[in-house]
Amino acid sequence: MKKRILSGMRPTGPLHLGHLVGALTNWIKLQDEYDCYYMIADWHALMSEYENPSDIKKNIVECAIDWISCGIDPQKATVFVQSDVSEHLDLNMVLACLTPLSWLERCPTYKEQLREMTTRDLTMYAFLGYPVLQAADILVYKASVVPVGIDQSSHLELTREIARRFNNFYGPVFPEPETLLTESPKLLGVDGRKMSKSYGNFIALKDSADEIDKKVRQMFTDPLKIKKDDPGHPDTCVVCSYFKVFAKDDICGIEEGCKKGMRGCLECKKRLSEILVDVLKPVHDRRRKLENSKGDIIDILHKGREKAKAVTSATMNEVREKIGFLN
Repeated sequence: MKKRILSGMRPTGPLHLGHLVGALTNWIKLQDEYDCYYMIADWHALMSEYENPSDIKKNIVECAIDWISCGIDPQKATVFVQSDVSEHLDLNMVLACLTPLSWLERCPTYKEQLREMTTRDLTMYAFLGYPVLQAADILVYKASVVPVGIDQSSHLELTREIARRFNNFYGPVFPEPETLLTESPKLLGVDGRKMSKSYGNFIALKDSADEIDKKVRQMFTDPLKIKKDDPGHPDTCVVCSYFKVFAKDDICGIEEGCKKGMRGCLECKKRLSEILVDVLKPVHDRRRKLENSKGDIIDILHKGREKAKAVTSATMNEVREKIGFLN
């Protein structure tokens, strides 16, 4: 049997190039090797969007369209909405009873999000406890591996600790999920900061060719390269960092031309815009077809819910038996 994987994204806005290179490219490869469950994490989205949750429903469908347009195959992977599967919250309640407050307060991601999302008040009970729900998401499927980048591998350790604590209290139910390190190139936003939906500094997967060109023209380049023949410093240039991801075969020549003052920033931006339009063209072609058949997307999510519930209900029956509750 294939090992099972659980991964997900929050439907908080348009998916962007960072999602494509940071997660979706790996998800597409993994669906041929693993039993993959890909979750649209609307409960997690509500934790930050609780003041204005009206867009979450629309974003769920848009998220599914983006995934399938990029190459996620519902025939190979189970695509579902988190809140459609009630066992996520059922297990979250059980695990919340076992998780010490100190484990949550030391979580580096919690502190990072508080620093980054300055426009929202995240000092809420649910947001502090989101790692417990995250653990429930993983453990309710008895996922044996979780794909993460190397900088996120420590986050999975809390799920392992929670699984271990449950097993020690009540007896073995949950495997301790292993880290599946994946190559996840980090793209900067067009302004040189971390690419983030909250900063609005991204190129969305559904952006048109004109929108892509406009955003690429806004990208930060080398502030010391005023004229074309000025020697450039490609290591500090946002445009050059995109070439390293999307045009690896050309990067040596591009860097050399920049350093020697043989390439101007506008020339690089024009070429990058062309490359990104070509990269996203097949995504856009598939997206247009899916946008005209949103009923099919809803059907995919419903089928995913039934397949997911078949797994999660069996897990929760086992959990209830272990803790002494009636099934």
